[in-house]
Amino acid sequence: MSKTNKFHLSDLGLLPILEVLIEERHVSRAAMRLNRSQPAVSHALARLRDVFNDPLLVRGEGGLQPTARALQLAEPLAEALALVRSMVDQPTFDIGQCSRHFRLSLSDYGAAILLPALVSRLRKSAPLIDLSVVSYGRERAIAALMEGEIDLAVGVYPLLKQAGHGDLRSTLLFEETFACLFEGSGERDALSFEEYLARPHVRVTVALQDDSEVDEALARLGHKRRIAVQIPHWSAAPDLVRGTDLVVTAARRSIRPSGTGNLRCSEVPFRLNGFPFVQTWHRRREKDAAHRWLREEIAMVAGSESRI
Repeated sequence: MSKTNKFHLSDLGLLPILEVLIEERHVSRAAMRLNRSQPAVSHALARLRDVFNDPLLVRGEGGLQPTARALQLAEPLAEALALVRSMVDQPTFDIGQCSRHFRLSLSDYGAAILLPALVSRLRKSAPLIDLSVVSYGRERAIAALMEGEIDLAVGVYPLLKQAGHGDLRSTLLFEETFACLFEGSGERDALSFEEYLARPHVRVTVALQDDSEVDEALARLGHKRRIAVQIPHWSAAPDLVRGTDLVVTAARRSIRPSGTGNLRCSEVPFRLNGFPFVQTWHRRREKDAAHRWLREEIAMVAGSESRI
């Protein structure tokens, strides 16, 4: 690298670009977020490399990776820009004029109960906001948040309690419980524990070898259920149960609309703790006004859902 070039006042406009590049670790995504062309962001990165006498971002596994110098700059840069923005930002935030593209991770369960109402609200109050939704497993979603690949993950993330995730923030949307769905007849509206174990089961999980909370609870009791069908989507499970001897143990909201015909939805016949349904994001998005607005909209939709 050549000797550091002198920093000019005209280069101050490059600092927000550097902030976004460090967060996104991808020139095209940074350009989309900044509403600039990719060549313009690439040109800005070249100038930043001259100014700081460092490559700042280098190609690595999964895309661009920040250098040690870039990581050293990230926190003071974010604090400095936040201070400047607090001085010049308008006192009110006009979401109706905000043009952003957010990337969310949602399971089909989360998508089914949140997306219809959320999208309806966005189309009315924030027509320039675009959403892209992916369905990542728990570990993949957490990694994607850390890498800046997605903006928000909504679901069940016990991994947040583990060390190494101090940069992630989360809020509880609601507490969910489990229920059983099975084919019944007459007045039959519940399964005994013995009947539950005797029947074959549908297990919903993304990973082939991933035991669920249900299996872990049964193992603590010294029992194991027979998994006859394993699928990655909650939405398909009720139709697999209909007309068969199968049982699915699932989040109550995911099977609630399917109680027609002889399908029965009942309590689980053994102790099975519920689980928190949360939204989580990286702290780098904490003071992003549009991101905060989206989180509030999701919390409002989830609050309405939890009261049903």
